[in-house]
Amino acid sequence: MSSARAQSPSQRNPDVSNKALITKSTPGINADAFKNQSVSAAPAALHKLAEDYYAWRNENYPVRSSEAGLHNWDDRLTDYSPGKIAERAKHVRSLLDNVRAMKTDNWPKDERIDWILFRAQLDNVDFGDRVLKFEFTNPQVYTGECTNAIFSLLKKDYDTPRKRALAATARLKQMPALLKQGLSNLQKPVKLYAQLAIQSARSIDPLLNNSLMALDVDLSPNEHEELVKARDVALAALHAYADELEKRVPKMVDFTPMGEGNYNYYLKHVLLLPLNGSEVETIGRAELARYRALEALLPDPKLADPDPKRAPKIPPDQESFLKAYESREIEMINFLNEHNLLTLPGYLGPFQIRQLPEAFKPTSPGGFMNPPGVYDKDPTGFFFIPTYNPESKNFYIRAAIEDPRPILGHEGIPGHFLQLSIANHLSDEIRRQHEDSVFVEGWALYGEEMLSRTGLYPNNSPAQGQILRLSRYRAARIGVDVNLHTGRWSFEQAVKYFMDAGKAKRLAPHQVQRKRSVTSPVNGRS
Repeated sequence: MSSARAQSPSQRNPDVSNKALITKSTPGINADAFKNQSVSAAPAALHKLAEDYYAWRNENYPVRSSEAGLHNWDDRLTDYSPGKIAERAKHVRSLLDNVRAMKTDNWPKDERIDWILFRAQLDNVDFGDRVLKFEFTNPQVYTGECTNAIFSLLKKDYDTPRKRALAATARLKQMPALLKQGLSNLQKPVKLYAQLAIQSARSIDPLLNNSLMALDVDLSPNEHEELVKARDVALAALHAYADELEKRVPKMVDFTPMGEGNYNYYLKHVLLLPLNGSEVETIGRAELARYRALEALLPDPKLADPDPKRAPKIPPDQESFLKAYESREIEMINFLNEHNLLTLPGYLGPFQIRQLPEAFKPTSPGGFMNPPGVYDKDPTGFFFIPTYNPESKNFYIRAAIEDPRPILGHEGIPGHFLQLSIANHLSDEIRRQHEDSVFVEGWALYGEEMLSRTGLYPNNSPAQGQILRLSRYRAARIGVDVNLHTGRWSFEQAVKYFMDAGKAKRLAPHQVQRKRSVTSPVNGRS
């Protein structure tokens, strides 16, 4: 497959291979360690604490580490036993309390910023432990662990096929016990999350039967048999998990909001926004009105609704579609260079377009962007898009056929892929590790506006129509997020609002319901 490369990548960013690892026997951090220290020593202690925390997190969440490009524990799954869940939550809470207790008034500005960011990172995890409690309410935790456990071994050739296949075998063997533990943990499952988990579990077969088996190259006969047996047992366990969830669905609550107080806490302490939920909703309504007005100015309202029939050429098959999609990245890079809009760093890797695995379609019907991980030595990024179908009703497929540049600009260059690749090269580890969805989405939206104003997406064109419709979606998503998760709206009200305000009526209701603004708390603000 061809790939759009901005510039030849140079030496990869910070080497993390020698970072110390905290094990189960590592002693906790005492708050007294931060008292009576000099101005220079205290910030240094903060950074040491952060480094130790990242190492502890990486070892305790092995699948997450594999996804991030750190492959030290590729043969393990996360331990979701109640005791381990409680132990991890206690550890994070203790760290958070210690960080909050630090006296930073006389610290240099940059060090205070690092303190605020690290505190927010811990607050985010603690919020999940205290409020969301997804291990006990969200069945997707366990299907996601299984799917990502294998997917993270496949998407890049970081090691030989044989070694990755052996790691996959080890993980597959652990899946039945993980899923059994998950069913035991799920004492208060939410119906919406369960329905998505059921669909994911029943869609994972191609990932395990086809994609995974591409690694079965140099295995011995015994290793091959072990892989096949572990795969078949894992698949049976995943289908049984889905069947059991389906039996329980009638007794599940439709949705459980976090409440206004928790929502406002998240905005302030995790996202570090000087806004409450009502103020965020007001911004969303203003943006919605703006984009509805701009869309109304189009000479033909159909320009905001992608139509493959307007495309100069319709790809004949999946491979041609992916290549055609990917090839437009070069055009966008040339535009950025010719207009001196930004400088692309030399270490930027290729951005490739690939088919979305079936297992991810229930929660990502429009596809998703996968940047290089924070520990990745390979700077390649991906955008996974649903299976090609020129008759598809999926907005993103239709848009990709007619003109893929708006989505490419948002997901690739100058959007998410570029910004996150640069973030991976920060020398400050706290900032390198910081995940700020508001900034990440804000940068991509800024890029869309920049490219529109500088002429890449001409006025009154289908490309401009795409930008306006997608912006309208996102503005409507803010209202959904605030009102659904604060409890002001029911799930049905949220879906209706999104379909009407976002003009999403051409999407099937079940697709609308899957929007991340509904399924992932506090994601809609972006």
